[in-house]
Amino acid sequence: MTKSELIQKLADENNHLHMSDIERVVNVVLEEISGALTRGDRVELRGLGAFSVRERQSRTGRNPRTGESVEVPAKRTPFFKMGRELKERLNK
Repeated sequence: MTKSELIQKLADENNHLHMSDIERVVNVVLEEISGALTRGDRVELRGLGAFSVRERQSRTGRNPRTGESVEVPAKRTPFFKMGRELKERLNK
């Protein structure tokens, strides 16, 4: 599901709300999640799961085309751990 599909589904289910208001709410929620992850915070959405940031150390990799060794710098990557309720819904 894309962000625009989510906004459309919310608009269809909530006729009393304007599309622009729904779009603004979705954008604020996603920006807050992104901002928290940027600060290194953990975001937990009950029934869905938790987003966190993992630190990847620098390492030596290989260029698959040439086989040459390449230094891969350290970086931070987002990580999602599925919640128990979502896991149970998927495995019914």
